[in-house]
Amino acid sequence: MVTNRPRTASAPVKALRIGALVVDPPILQAPMAGFTNFAFRRIVREFGGAGLLATEMISAEGFVRMTGGVKGAPARLWGVKDEPRPLAVQMWDNDEATLAEVGRRLAGEYGVSVVDINFGCPVKRICDAHSGSYLLSEPARVGRIVERVVQACAPTPVTAKIRLGCSHKNVTAFEVARAVEAAGAAALTVHGRVAEDYFKGSADWDRIAAIKTKLDKMPLIGNGDLDSAEKVVAAFERYGVDGVMIARAALTRPWLFREAAAALRGEPVPPAPDLAEQRALMLRHHEQIVERFGEQRGNVLMRRYACNYAQGKRGAVAFRRYINRVVTNDEFRRVVDEYFPRA
Repeated sequence: MVTNRPRTASAPVKALRIGALVVDPPILQAPMAGFTNFAFRRIVREFGGAGLLATEMISAEGFVRMTGGVKGAPARLWGVKDEPRPLAVQMWDNDEATLAEVGRRLAGEYGVSVVDINFGCPVKRICDAHSGSYLLSEPARVGRIVERVVQACAPTPVTAKIRLGCSHKNVTAFEVARAVEAAGAAALTVHGRVAEDYFKGSADWDRIAAIKTKLDKMPLIGNGDLDSAEKVVAAFERYGVDGVMIARAALTRPWLFREAAAALRGEPVPPAPDLAEQRALMLRHHEQIVERFGEQRGNVLMRRYACNYAQGKRGAVAFRRYINRVVTNDEFRRVVDEYFPRA
């Protein structure tokens, strides 16, 4: 249960080392397709507390073909070349050569801090392409992919993100984790669900902790259901992870990283922005999205973010109903003025 005064850490939490990179605080912002673009990452940085940010997940094959480009570059790499570091880029595919080539370019041309490989996405189109969580059934293949990408990206560290397995009858995370470590990865993130769960039920942090005991030196980052500073503190103290990754909860509360970082330092958790501040934040977010993608596409893209800002607030149902129809800047501002929750 989220509380106004979450328990703070009883002892200092060490910084996370991913290769030569020091991640302090050891709190990572998860890559989320369709959400963690440059505008969102800028907002997370404004609040602080995230030790490592990540772009949206990109298709390695799509990167090579430069599909989905906006203004001459892949849309999901918006802002990456000039963005503050550290910054991770996550990619998906099942072809070793393609992933290695894209990893090499991300490390060299884009100068990213970490190249991450996704072996956990449960989305059907990605699994149908024999990528993402589909590969969890083939630990040896995962190891070969990681090894090839590690070699291509050196000295930039390579990490991997997995789930517990494809299904509850096929939990392979232990074998996959050992294969990833043997292949030379600098860290592993484990989401505590199997692919068939999507985001149903609760993440199994006991299993995440058990995987940690099977690793020799590779750091383990836990992911799943971290929606309060109190749960972040508990993840370190109860489950012994080296780092945590916050995902969906940050879409509605990007200041959660700041709260969690304060709790880990044993400091008072700062108050959340009031509704007026959240409204101003949403309008700045809207402005950046529209500037990048144009008025019509920008407003369509902004709908999902606007709904997140309103989540859990009084009047959110009416706000979502009308904001999901806007296509112009004037319409967006009118709906915000009239329906965004004020109390």
